[in-house]
Amino acid sequence: MATFLYKIGRISFRRRHFVALIWVALLTLAGVGAASAPAAGNSSFSIPGTEAQKAFDLLEQRFPGTSADGATARVVFKAPSGEKMTDPGNKATVQETVKELADGSEVVRVTDPYQAKAVSKDGTVAYAQVSYKVSGMELEDSSRDALEDSAQDARKAGLTVEIGGDALQTVPHTGTTEIIGIAVAAVVLVITFGSLIAAGLPLLTALIGVGIGVSSITALASALDLGSTTSTLAMMIGLAVGIDYALFIVSRYRAELAEGRDREEAASRAVGTAGSAVVFAGLTVVIALVGLSVVNIPMLTKMGIAAAGTVAIAVLIALTMVPALLGYAGRKVKPAGEKGKLLGRAKKQEEQDKPVKPNLGTRWASFVVRRPVAVLLLGVVGLGAAAVPAGSLELGLPDDGSQPTSTTQRRAYDLLSEGFGPGFNGPLMVVVDAKDSDDPKAAFTQVGDEIKGLEDVVTVTPPAPNKAGDTATITVIPDSKPSSVATEDLVHSIRGKGAGIKADSDANVLVTGQTAMNIDVSEKLNDALIPYLVLVVGLAFLLLIVVFRSILVPLKAALGFLLSVMAALGAVVAVFQWGWLAGLMGVEQTGPVMSMMPIFMVGVVFGLAMDYEVFLVTRMREAYVHGEKAGQAVVTGFRHGARVVTAAAVIMMAVFAGFIGSSESMVKMIGFGLAIAVFFDAFVVRMAIVPAVLALLGRKAWWLPKWLDRALPNVDVEGEGLRSASGDQDKELVRA
Repeated sequence: MATFLYKIGRISFRRRHFVALIWVALLTLAGVGAASAPAAGNSSFSIPGTEAQKAFDLLEQRFPGTSADGATARVVFKAPSGEKMTDPGNKATVQETVKELADGSEVVRVTDPYQAKAVSKDGTVAYAQVSYKVSGMELEDSSRDALEDSAQDARKAGLTVEIGGDALQTVPHTGTTEIIGIAVAAVVLVITFGSLIAAGLPLLTALIGVGIGVSSITALASALDLGSTTSTLAMMIGLAVGIDYALFIVSRYRAELAEGRDREEAASRAVGTAGSAVVFAGLTVVIALVGLSVVNIPMLTKMGIAAAGTVAIAVLIALTMVPALLGYAGRKVKPAGEKGKLLGRAKKQEEQDKPVKPNLGTRWASFVVRRPVAVLLLGVVGLGAAAVPAGSLELGLPDDGSQPTSTTQRRAYDLLSEGFGPGFNGPLMVVVDAKDSDDPKAAFTQVGDEIKGLEDVVTVTPPAPNKAGDTATITVIPDSKPSSVATEDLVHSIRGKGAGIKADSDANVLVTGQTAMNIDVSEKLNDALIPYLVLVVGLAFLLLIVVFRSILVPLKAALGFLLSVMAALGAVVAVFQWGWLAGLMGVEQTGPVMSMMPIFMVGVVFGLAMDYEVFLVTRMREAYVHGEKAGQAVVTGFRHGARVVTAAAVIMMAVFAGFIGSSESMVKMIGFGLAIAVFFDAFVVRMAIVPAVLALLGRKAWWLPKWLDRALPNVDVEGEGLRSASGDQDKELVRA
């Protein structure tokens, strides 16, 4: 591996014009494709295998032309104090609004509150439901404007009017904090390298890689049904790993220069050694992201594969474009320990002759090696305390009730709860398939009667059959809010009645609707978490055995990851569910943590955690292989790698934290979760727990059964092949 990457680095350095031209051409091609591609709509949210999805598909088949997947809006009216919605003036205003809404070109139908009996018992609240032909993300701006204008007209007549539903859904924006994150990364790079040129290389290559990845996603979004969140996730992860991978190559290049090698040889060796760590770190991230496909939720699968593709581009750029740009930079990138003009002057000879003071990484590692038990206990107890809130984890998918109180969607949600009860915001749709029944009407009636007898039921509407008379829908209004345990129990109770109804009348009973879909998604994600953990951690464990040629080091890496991800989940619960520091994070409304957050964090955090494991421990392994004692190898690994790993972690935290400013709650939560997870993993697990465990294990840390040692391929991450063959390679290069 090291020898192969060494050759890639040398070719890229020598043929830098060609390499740079290829990457610029790819960026241009992707940019042109993105600019000319049709705009992406909202990714279709299908959950194969769930009952809610089966019912949804049945509705599409049995009720054609109803646009079951189209956007909906609830226009909620509230009468002024002391008045009723049934008063002639208020009624005329509502009916005029309904008439205006029905004129929209994308509108399928609008319900009249007075005909649909959509007026509260006390007469103060009423609502009209608007159904559209297309999804919320595909609605024309003119349709949204007409919706809001109609509401404004009714407000002028004295009514309180708010709009709920997904018709007002828009493409999320990340805010200016994303730019701040990149700026912080730039500052950290300048401090690390002491040079604007050296600091600019990782930023430039990362931006090119992200540009190619995100532009490609944009170009393919319409054809592959990729949602807007897909490109945001790819940008988030691609930018973070792109900077980090380039950072490690440039840092190793400067270290090789400091050892007296010429620039071409230094670039080649940097790619051969640090590049090997980049390849395997990238592979762990790709495995974790692609592994999201085992959940069998198409949206999550597409997000994972798209982000994995961006990571793969970041790896390729680090191996090829970074050495090419180092060739262009020439003497402007200084050897390690030598400051550029920006942060200092070159050392005088008498200063160079003075004994070198151990750096902070060396001093910290020496302390940990002397006090491994105390450091280990402190790290484990600290992460355990941070993980405590995870025991109160509540999962759900966001609805209008989780919106900030300043939004019209949230105010509409609250008005409906006030007028009709909390369950009205999460109605359940029961689909009765009586195609095989001898008496469909009797089956429809039986289902309605059975549901009326269940607890937590407020209203059951009469069956609404299709034209063929073989399928009907029944709307059930629970007494509890959509995200409550009581509503979840009601869904299971209705489904439980289905078996008896099937036996009596040969009719199938299916429960769907947004609330039922959310419940099914949460259960599907929970069921997939353990298989996903086994698959991803198992594959990465095997990969790390090959890299480190050890059993205990990969095992320690996996256990450390579990600590950091549990602590990060605890922090997410504390902020987004309990409301700690919610104002600081811009969280206006607390509530359940999104259902996909645990499994998503497991995947992404595992991949990123293995980045630091590979980067830091390969340096220790390299020192151990070259003859140092186990404890000294830990110190050596920190002397060479701690500063760079620290910089990489701060950069990654800054990039992820930049997405906390997003208007999309899922992106905000992911940005915070990944940023805090990187903090826990890099500074507690990898910087404290890992060296403490390795110090306690000593030589046993690098133990590998002889039969397994013979069976495993030798990938030579440490670059031993480069050292042994350096003399022959130098002679060949001189002749060349």
